[in-house]
Amino acid sequence: MKLAVFASGSGSNFQAVADAASENRLEADIALLVCDKPDAHVVQRAEAMDIPVFSFRPKQYENKAAFEQEIVEQLQKKEVDLIVLAGYMRLVGDTLLTAFRERMINIHPSLLPAFPGLNAVEQAWEAGVKVTGVTVHEVDEGMDTGTILAQEAVAVKPTDSPASLSKAVQAVEHRLYPDTIQFLLKERFTQGGAMHK
Repeated sequence: MKLAVFASGSGSNFQAVADAASENRLEADIALLVCDKPDAHVVQRAEAMDIPVFSFRPKQYENKAAFEQEIVEQLQKKEVDLIVLAGYMRLVGDTLLTAFRERMINIHPSLLPAFPGLNAVEQAWEAGVKVTGVTVHEVDEGMDTGTILAQEAVAVKPTDSPASLSKAVQAVEHRLYPDTIQFLLKERFTQGGAMHK
């Protein structure tokens, strides 16, 4: 199976997925990194592992549909089966959703539906919850609203700061995401390339 990973930042989840694939814990190839910030550290990570990169600057396109159409063409060229969002800081639009419906997943640093959107770890910490966590979900038109595929709780310790809590959440993300992708590839993909519930 061929994956495309979408990321906008440092790429720690990209690295976790790429490492799992290179160590055969994940039976898939990363065919492409898609990045909307050409200067992001994740681009260097991909280049260091000889993973092809498509990076772009959204402002150079007329609109979201235009850059998403180019992304779709890149994904089709690489025969991508599944899109893995890993810190991609853009809401996916209709063009991508239509082309890859039920073949796109995201990881989010909270137990959805709690704390959707940006800064989820800080939201949880400020709310004073005793437990937060990580969710892997399908991508739909909403903000972190797609069908939940996997979740794992992370206890919030009395001594935690946003930084230490973020580190604990990331440690779970880096394990849960490759495991969930592997499960999906084994259990939910047919030869037609669509996920089935």
